[in-house]
Amino acid sequence: MSSGFSAGKGGGVVTTFEAGEVSLLRSLVSMVLGIVAPGETSDDPLERALGIGGGVAPSDPVLARLFPAAYEDAQEASEFRRYTEATLRDGKRADARTLLETAEPGRGELTSEQAQAWLRALNDVRLTLGTKLGVTEEIHEEIEKMPEDDPRYPAFVTYDWLTYLQDSLVRALW
Repeated sequence: MSSGFSAGKGGGVVTTFEAGEVSLLRSLVSMVLGIVAPGETSDDPLERALGIGGGVAPSDPVLARLFPAAYEDAQEASEFRRYTEATLRDGKRADARTLLETAEPGRGELTSEQAQAWLRALNDVRLTLGTKLGVTEEIHEEIEKMPEDDPRYPAFVTYDWLTYLQDSLVRALW
């Protein structure tokens, strides 16, 4: 069985995964779900009710990659982050939950909306893992040269597999 995605009926997508692949995907997506938990909130009750955050740029490199600054100017970036980060975090959690709820071993089908959520969730997993691994444009050359007994090898191969899945899903959608 070949893992990945293919075009389905009515804009949907057919999934094909082995049990171990689903387990790995669920584990990685759960990790991201923990990382994108609700962030800093304002002390003001009205701002909290409206989902307005503190506007502080994350110091964690993974969070900085998942929630990059929208502007080069620090004050403008902070103000933008203040009004958008809570909604962005909500969206990332919703996408992750969709993947967790619909990832099944064997053959399955996703609606177009579910497939879009998978695409965003896979991207978040790749950004997270890539940041933690320090992935560069030369990743394929690094993997080819890396001995299989290198302790980083499984993580780099997993990153490469996620890249394949994301590409497979993009092709199935378009």
